[in-house]
Amino acid sequence: MSVYKVAKAVMAQGVEQALAEGYDEQAFARAMMTEVIAVYRRARSMDDIASELKFQADNLDEDEEYAFMRP
Repeated sequence: MSVYKVAKAVMAQGVEQALAEGYDEQAFARAMMTEVIAVYRRARSMDDIASELKFQADNLDEDEEYAFMRP
């Protein structure tokens, strides 16, 4: 299983658990983003994290091509 499939499965399980405990999906996603950033901070600089988040924000439209594609 790819790491992306693992992450998708973990997210689905987490959303299900959050809903069962009375939290909404958006609140859970926000909490997960906080935890992802905490993991990034263990090994990455603040500038690197900011660059990663900016890249993701700049490429939210799934129908658009990425601003940068690796060869």
